[in-house]
Amino acid sequence: MKPFGYPTNRLTILWREVLVIALAAVGGGLFALLGMPAAWLSGSMVLSTAVALVRPLPTLRRPWFDATMVLSGTILGSSATPEALAAAARYPASLAVLLVGVAAIMLATGAYLRHVARWPWIDALLAAAPGALSTVLAVAQAKGANIGRISVVQLFRLLVLVACLPSLMQATGISAGAPIPASVSISPGTMLGVTMAGLLLGLGLDRLGLAAPLMFGATFASAVLHGSGLIEGTLPQPVQIAVQILLGSTMGGRIAHIPRKELRGLFPLAIGGFAVSIGVAFLFAWPAAWLAGTSYASGMVAFAPGGLEAMAMLAFAMGLDTLYVGAHHLVRFVIIGLAMPLVLMRVKSEPPR
Repeated sequence: MKPFGYPTNRLTILWREVLVIALAAVGGGLFALLGMPAAWLSGSMVLSTAVALVRPLPTLRRPWFDATMVLSGTILGSSATPEALAAAARYPASLAVLLVGVAAIMLATGAYLRHVARWPWIDALLAAAPGALSTVLAVAQAKGANIGRISVVQLFRLLVLVACLPSLMQATGISAGAPIPASVSISPGTMLGVTMAGLLLGLGLDRLGLAAPLMFGATFASAVLHGSGLIEGTLPQPVQIAVQILLGSTMGGRIAHIPRKELRGLFPLAIGGFAVSIGVAFLFAWPAAWLAGTSYASGMVAFAPGGLEAMAMLAFAMGLDTLYVGAHHLVRFVIIGLAMPLVLMRVKSEPPR
């Protein structure tokens, strides 16, 4: 007999999803016990990736992902305090450096993949795009590019950034002096109101066809409420940890959908492409951080060629300038989304040599 009138297969799917999330939580907990930076985000992603390489994990259904995006945006928007918004007046010069840096990252990494890997320019430039994976894959599909190898290079770069960048910054002392600030938790009623406002705005943006609408809507709604002084504080610590676990599980599980043979063949190229991208990004991060009057650690995460939600949550978990990091990744996301189709409009695919 089916329990409580629910189909057995639905309960099975839910049970598998719970196991996937529990696995990610174990990884985050282990990293937290070891005192690793950004432990819950990086630990959950590392263990999920490791298991997915051995045995593909079930993909979490859309409601899990949507809830993660809304809560992530709410957390990121809470950094937009009146004091932080006042400091944002120094961002324009840094954002100008970012635009040049994005072009340099794409050209340098694209040239590496073109001349070393012998990829067509269309594949090389799409794989070199720093972040905005959903937009990149949509353009790749429309242009008939090789989505498989583009995904491998993009996902490898994101996974390595989340897994290794916090530890690298801690080991080199770059993140020293940036402790995670103590924050006041908002009440459950206020939390419900803020998240509902973000959800409604996100659904409105979704109807307009905007990419990542739920996260943008939640971030904007939360930023307005916090920046105006109507709300002080952020989501409770257990909710923050849960969001990082869900995000880490989502990122780690993506590797399961890439064929193993293709993954092994592209691994050396992905390492080289990552080294070129991160080297160019960090080169531009230093003058940008100096112009904005923020720490080089915040500049590194702001210019790191990873996804918007992952890098912004990484900055939050490490106690960096979340508003600065989020603003730069948001601008980069929009620029890539608008410019990528135009830049590649006249670029034709060609068979690799």
